[in-house]
Amino acid sequence: MLEQSNSTLLQYPTQFTQNIVPKQIHSHNDYWRDVPLLTALSFGVASVEADVWFINNTLFVGHELAALTPDRTFESLYIQPLLAILARQNPVNAFTANQTSLNGVFDTSGGTPLQLLIDMKTDGNSTLAPVVQALEPLRQLKYLTTFVNDTLTLSAITAVGTGNTPLDGIKSLSPRDVFFDAPLTELNDPITTYNVTLSPLASTDYEPAIGWHGIGNISEAQLGNLTTFINDAHSRGIKARFWDTPGWPIQARHAVWEQLLNAGADWLNADDLEAASQF
Repeated sequence: MLEQSNSTLLQYPTQFTQNIVPKQIHSHNDYWRDVPLLTALSFGVASVEADVWFINNTLFVGHELAALTPDRTFESLYIQPLLAILARQNPVNAFTANQTSLNGVFDTSGGTPLQLLIDMKTDGNSTLAPVVQALEPLRQLKYLTTFVNDTLTLSAITAVGTGNTPLDGIKSLSPRDVFFDAPLTELNDPITTYNVTLSPLASTDYEPAIGWHGIGNISEAQLGNLTTFINDAHSRGIKARFWDTPGWPIQARHAVWEQLLNAGADWLNADDLEAASQF
């Protein structure tokens, strides 16, 4: 029977993420997963986060210095796996010879970029250049979302710097293919004009910004703040994310998630990816 064989009729080149629907979930501290990046993609998570430390001319990945190892680098955990995945999603053959657009990581939605959040833990001014250089293999293949000549061109990967990422350093990039995670509660800063060409993402710590723990009813003032911050971002074409939302009790976690989604938050910041993907 055909179904019992290894017939090529049952296989196709870009089936790596077959039947996986991309979701607006952010994999917080993605490198903690049993299999970084791949676990997130298996749940359709469309944003992943890597904490990077520039030490001895290498970008290591980990939450703290005690967690670093020689093998767990930005190159090994993210750059090389992404190159391999995107090569599979973009086969070069007679059928694709005249294709003008690139496929992203999701087979069901090839135009959906994967957001790669790069949390710089070491000094931003000394870490930015190595991060830009580390992305060069993706850049060479035009896999990076890029802003140049007043035009923003989406591609398979949108790289966004956060943590100690230097704002002035990101502003000076030309072409710009690493963007800045803007402060969600401070988008009206008179010095910096935040828009999608600089900051496709704006984030803030949920507790000081909103403070509702998911138990009982959210107050009118808390809901007003939530709505204001999200609408402010959206008016600039920026997507909103709240991090460090309550994780327990589960009922409270889900209540906060529901309130965030109802208010229009774009990214559901999650540690439990399976629960978030089924929410």
